[in-house]
Amino acid sequence: MPNITLSNIQKNYGGGSPNAVENLNLEIGDGEFMCLLGPSGCGKTTTLRMISGLEHPTGGKITIGNRVVDSVTDGVFVPPEKRELGLVFQSYALWPHLTIENNVDFGLRLRKIPRAERESRTTEVMEKMGIAKYRKRYPSELSGGQQQRVALARMLAVNPGVLLLDEPLSNLDARLRLEMRAELKRIHEEFNTTIVFVTHDQWEAMTLATKIGVMSDGELQQLGTPDEIYGAPANRFVAEFVGSPPINIIQLADDETGGLSLWAMQFLSHRYAKIESLGSLGIRPETVHVAVHEIDVPDAAFKARSRVTGVLPTGGSWIIELEVAERKIFSVTSELPSVKAGEEVYFWVRPEDLHLFDVDGNRAPQAELVLSEVGLVK
Repeated sequence: MPNITLSNIQKNYGGGSPNAVENLNLEIGDGEFMCLLGPSGCGKTTTLRMISGLEHPTGGKITIGNRVVDSVTDGVFVPPEKRELGLVFQSYALWPHLTIENNVDFGLRLRKIPRAERESRTTEVMEKMGIAKYRKRYPSELSGGQQQRVALARMLAVNPGVLLLDEPLSNLDARLRLEMRAELKRIHEEFNTTIVFVTHDQWEAMTLATKIGVMSDGELQQLGTPDEIYGAPANRFVAEFVGSPPINIIQLADDETGGLSLWAMQFLSHRYAKIESLGSLGIRPETVHVAVHEIDVPDAAFKARSRVTGVLPTGGSWIIELEVAERKIFSVTSELPSVKAGEEVYFWVRPEDLHLFDVDGNRAPQAELVLSEVGLVK
């Protein structure tokens, strides 16, 4: 399978509008499952369409394998049908007048594959996708999840070097989305296809991808594994976009956060050499612990007196809403909480679980934070 390289890609639709994609450099490796993640209008679908050839960049170069398929400066443009890519849209785009079998073998017919080989490949991919028993039905006779499997089977039948997926699960209900995520994971492992997947759903990206590219305002904010994106966000945008409930942000030296901001500054002033460079502090809800008695709080932890304002069950976990100096802090626990609304408690966080951001919102060097004098370091 080929690598995909995007070099200094720009896309502008004219009319004085800002660039939809700005100076994008991205390497998608052989056999990778790459998710382009971001809010609506961030440029992720535009990027996918430029890779496929449905959009033409206004600057930069796109290479698939060893072949340049799009270069503005060199005047190169390879049309979509010659890029050996498979594209699955948000809508299933199935032919309503063709049976499932004929929908799946449609691409093979266009390529004039011999009948015996065509039938063999069609049957094989339909069996792997669990739709062989529907081969004589029409799309209108299938559920949304089954139609999505047909759309994927049609692409896999032609054995594309790269599979491009544009929010293919957004039209499905929660149960079907879960099933199709597992299906896509299996497809990637079984076919070893390079997959580029566009989504605004962070959980789809986290559960499916081997690499995630987080985008905002046409720019790549961070590229990394799901663990890197979640555990070491490059800036506040990434930190706040990925995670549910969202990360707790404490603006440092900010009157709006009152005492909590001052307590955070006092805590960090003894542990961070360049305290003046810090702008905010981030705390993931699952790293916020709750203790009824102060004696149960580790000595080196960042802590504050707080009041429980709500305990919200979510099924397999609970969200504890805390009020600290008129500021809301959220904690998540997988164990049944022993506290209830109105109770006075302490919240505490291990120093190594704090995310530091500078005044520009970029991740500050965590290594400069002195974690503990009493062994809290992992």
